[in-house]
Amino acid sequence: MGELDKLIERHQNLSKISIAFLYSIAVSIAVNMFWTPGGIYGSGVTGAAQLISTISHRWMPFNLSTAVMYFALNAPLFVLAWRKIDHKFTIFTIIAVALASTMMHLLPPVKITADPLVCAIFGAVANGFGTGMALRNGISTGGIDILGIILRKKTGKSVGTINIMFNIFIVACAGFLFGWVHALYSAVSIFINGQVIDMIYNKDQKLQVMIVTSKPKNVITQIQNEMRRGITIVHDAEGAYKHEEKTILFTVISRSELHDLENAMALSDQHAFVSVTDTVRVMGRFYQAHIY
Repeated sequence: MGELDKLIERHQNLSKISIAFLYSIAVSIAVNMFWTPGGIYGSGVTGAAQLISTISHRWMPFNLSTAVMYFALNAPLFVLAWRKIDHKFTIFTIIAVALASTMMHLLPPVKITADPLVCAIFGAVANGFGTGMALRNGISTGGIDILGIILRKKTGKSVGTINIMFNIFIVACAGFLFGWVHALYSAVSIFINGQVIDMIYNKDQKLQVMIVTSKPKNVITQIQNEMRRGITIVHDAEGAYKHEEKTILFTVISRSELHDLENAMALSDQHAFVSVTDTVRVMGRFYQAHIY
């Protein structure tokens, strides 16, 4: 690995850690300022951690905080991710979850409002923003995400049904513990949370890329090393300003690959002209990655 490669990787790692810290603040605000004061449960492992915390406060001689349970429930999944997915992926997941648990513990609970509907909406927006930013930058927030990646890797199928059933269980528990009005608000919060994540993450959005370059072989090699994409080559193009011979490359990528494209261009031809536009529809063969 050259010095430029190391510099780019270091920058990416620092960027991911910064995003993990942003996620930790967002989920802490959602849990401590909105969901817990309003009797609202979040989705996935966060909701399960809240559920266990509530049960311990009510019926056990000791209290288990949401922060502690959030990390404890994710811990076995770290082992699975380390063995079945990728070591680097697991390390950043551990960092994100550890920061979130720490911030939940450090951020003092503040009851901004007692209105459960307001708590449901604002908690969902805060958590959805943090989770969406994390996923957009290639960071998993743990929990069901890890199970989803492993099952997709083995079977090629989504775990949407498992996710839905798990959240139905969380909503039912919210109904038994806080009343069915709170169960309804928890369901609303889970729905809004998912919509905000989709709005920010939108990894499946397709982008058309046009590259005008004088180093087509370098660019093609680097792009195909970074991502699994076909490229259409148009030879004998000419720049109107300097009348230099150029080659035009066309490809279509998903939005989640935009950082990979930027890295590939930085390594292959920093002076290339690159135009990226939204693609409404793709017909024909388009490879869709299923792993993080």
